[in-house]
Amino acid sequence: METDTITAISTPIGEGAISIVRLSGPEAIAIAAELFEGKDLLNVESHTMHYGKIMDPDTKEIAEEVMVSVMRAPKTFTREDIVEINCHGGLVTVNRVLEILLAKGARLAEPGEFTKRAFLHGRIDLSQAEAVMDLIRAKTDKAMSVALKQMDGRLSALIQRLRQELLETVAHVEVNIDYPEYDDVEEMSHEMMREKTKEVHAEIENLLQVAKQGKILREGLATAIIGRPNVGKSSLMNTLVQENKAIVTEVPGTTRDIIEEYVNVRGVPLRLVDTAGIRETEDIVEKIGVERSRKVLKESDLILFVLNNNDEMTEEDVKLFEAVQGLEYIVIINKTDLEKKLDLEKVKQLAEGNPVVTTSLIEEEGVDELETAIATTFFAGEIDTGDLTYVSNVRHIQLLKQSKQALEDAMGSLEMKMPLDIIQIDVTRTWEFLGEIIGDTASDSLIDQLFSQFCLGK
Repeated sequence: METDTITAISTPIGEGAISIVRLSGPEAIAIAAELFEGKDLLNVESHTMHYGKIMDPDTKEIAEEVMVSVMRAPKTFTREDIVEINCHGGLVTVNRVLEILLAKGARLAEPGEFTKRAFLHGRIDLSQAEAVMDLIRAKTDKAMSVALKQMDGRLSALIQRLRQELLETVAHVEVNIDYPEYDDVEEMSHEMMREKTKEVHAEIENLLQVAKQGKILREGLATAIIGRPNVGKSSLMNTLVQENKAIVTEVPGTTRDIIEEYVNVRGVPLRLVDTAGIRETEDIVEKIGVERSRKVLKESDLILFVLNNNDEMTEEDVKLFEAVQGLEYIVIINKTDLEKKLDLEKVKQLAEGNPVVTTSLIEEEGVDELETAIATTFFAGEIDTGDLTYVSNVRHIQLLKQSKQALEDAMGSLEMKMPLDIIQIDVTRTWEFLGEIIGDTASDSLIDQLFSQFCLGK
């Protein structure tokens, strides 16, 4: 367990109203008190804030005018003494305070080290620690709600309950085998194991069923906007983003590169990618853009396929329908304010049951219907962040899949009347996989790797 005192800037670097330098460790209050001109921080009450000045010990001059928060262990985020120094939000001042703290014996924190200490001291488990970064990176209020519930321990409590049920079942079976009271003890033990593995398997399946939705809320849908040049792709992006991020002109092929933007559609975060029009071209720059567009298409979770109501169906349109076959897409017939030349029945035939929405982006018509179609495609119209326990982390999803497979192996062995000690191996594997989610059975190298992905100062 680390015993030194760490420090880092916990707010984004740049100009702003306030910047915060955080200290955590056994010497946090002593180091701050030695530099602080104001109240004696060694004797103030916990969870109080004090006005004063940070003095430069070398020049004996004022380095910064500050407000200092003092929080004593164990009722802190890291369960260590914590001091937060609120400085003026500027590059020079906050870095000067950090340099003085480092010179006084504090060590610069590694990325995520404050949260890592909270985990190592037992304040939070690994899934809650990962939820901290999910909360910081949340793109919508729904994603924030899921992260908050995970931070609050909803997933942890469920995983711990499942692990305890498996542990108790294995213990009961072993007791029955070691101290048999009845002749049919083996059959009773098989039945007990069968019942419990089915129950836990069903709960893991429920978690995995909503995992896709949870992953979408956490990471966003990679959404490509495709269509022939000048059908209104950039206008669609601008409408969804509600500001002009892409250049819109009457010249076909204006978008030469890929433009990305996050938008919130009915609580669903979309990572929108406006691509160059996919078509045959001799222009070298445009050709590069088209090739990038084809690559984006293959990597997308959702495709918004835009057609022009004012044009007849072309061979290029048909080829685009072929390109998106088997993928998740919504057809958008744009420019309905102009004369209709597109064969709607032909479009629906080629769409093969995928949603078809009509819009006039210049008139801002049909946007609500499009947003409804997007939400319905992935969440059946509504996103429930109330009672559901969402699994959104890729690592958690993979471990749940491994847990499910191990239980299925155990259930298969039960059907074949295999010896219980063989069956228990798979049940114990399930218990270990579930333990990795909350950090009970995670290796030190995995823990170090996970926290290294956190931002500095968190």
